[in-house]
Order: sequence, then C-alpha cells, then structure tokens
Amino acid sequence: MIVFPAIDLIAGKVVRLERGDRARMKVYSDDPVAVAETFRAAGARWIHVVDLSATLEEDAAAQTANAAAIEGICAVEGIQVDAGGGVRSMAAFERLLGLGVKRVAVGTALVRDPSFARAVAAEHAANAVADVAARDGQVRVNGWREAEALLADELIARLADLGFRHLVFTDVARDGMQTGIDTAAYAHIAEVAGFPVVASGGIASVADIEALAALGPAVIEGAICGRAIFEGSLALEDALAAAKGE
Repeated sequence: MIVFPAIDLIAGKVVRLERGDRARMKVYSDDPVAVAETFRAAGARWIHVVDLSATLEEDAAAQTANAAAIEGICAVEGIQVDAGGGVRSMAAFERLLGLGVKRVAVGTALVRDPSFARAVAAEHAANAVADVAARDGQVRVNGWREAEALLADELIARLADLGFRHLVFTDVARDGMQTGIDTAAYAHIAEVAGFPVVASGGIASVADIEALAALGPAVIEGAICGRAIFEGSLALEDALAAAKGE
C-alpha cells in the first residue's frame, strides 16, 4: 500500500484546512521543498500535493508561487508526485505534467465537464486520477464548497466507463479532523468503482494505516496522510512500515 504524505499549498506555503474551509487554515511551513525532502528522508516515495490556490481561484501571484513549489517538489530525487487542484482543462492537466507531476487528479470536471474528463483518461490513462469528495454520501465540488445533487456511488460507478483506473476518495467530514477512518466505506467504494481506492480524510494513527492495509491491495491502493503527520500523532516512518505490514 502506498502512503502519500500530503502537502497542501496556498501561495507557496504548506497549509492544512479543516474540512476544506479556507477560514480554518493552519500554516506549517513556508518551504514546501524542505518538507518534501523530510518526507523523502523518512522513506516516502510518493507525495500528494494539492494546489489550493488554483482550487480556490486565488490570484495569479498565489498560483505562480504554488507552481514553483510543485516544480521544486517534483525535483526532489526519489520522489513521485500525485497532484491536483483546479484541473478543469487539458492545458491545466498538461501544465502539471510539464512541472514533473506523475499523476494528476481531476475532480470537479468529473461532474461538470465529463467530456473533458473522458478525454483526459483516454489520452493520459497512466497519469489520470479521479478525485471524488463527498459529505454524507453527497458529492462536493469546487474545492468542496458546493454540493451536487449527485450521490458519490453514482459518480464512482461511472469512473471505469470514463476510463479512470485510479481514484482518490475523500470523506470531507473527516478531512483535517484526525477522527479516524471508516474501512467499510472504503471497501464499498472500491467495490462500486471496480478498482482500488486511495483513502483520504481523517487518518489519525498507525492503527488507521494498519486497518486500511488489512483490506488488501484489491481494495486499497494507498492512503493520504496530512495533518496527523504535521501535528505528530502519526510518524511517517511508522505509517510506511505499517503499510508494508512490518
């Protein structure tokens, strides 16, 4: 199982939001490359990066700072980057690939521009990730700020037909809250999708990593860990060991 330590970026700074709320933001570092190097030194081989400035449609200076940070993170030797945030055009998707990103996540467009989502999955099958977020079973889009009249199960069931083979699923109610995870929910999501899922939202301890890993590779491809690592309740080294069953 892949452990993806997370770096969320606003204006080039490493931050975390509670439940995606911009007003509930905590800044952890103004040097995202140094954070990535720390993750690499701990043994990480993947990093999950979210361009929140692009997602939240912040000004050009903020988005430029994030692009520079993403490029710097991608340049860290031995690291592969999974990134997303505001990817709603082929140009935006390919811009991230050009910065060195290995996997690019598409979220809002899955709902609001399925023709683009299908084109991305067809043209960049190895690099495209479906990024689905939900709260109480209902899909959230546009940086989780808006609810769609669409159940997560309905959207996830469409992904294989759209051409996606990678899925990040975020439980918005748990994200950034360190409340623990719902393994049964992820098992259900993988069954609906027909392929493994990357779990995101609420991971708080090694026990959560162990519980996800125990579901097996047919259910869980990986787990994204953010606030728990930054605040010390989960050591990245321990998470990586647990993911390997050590």
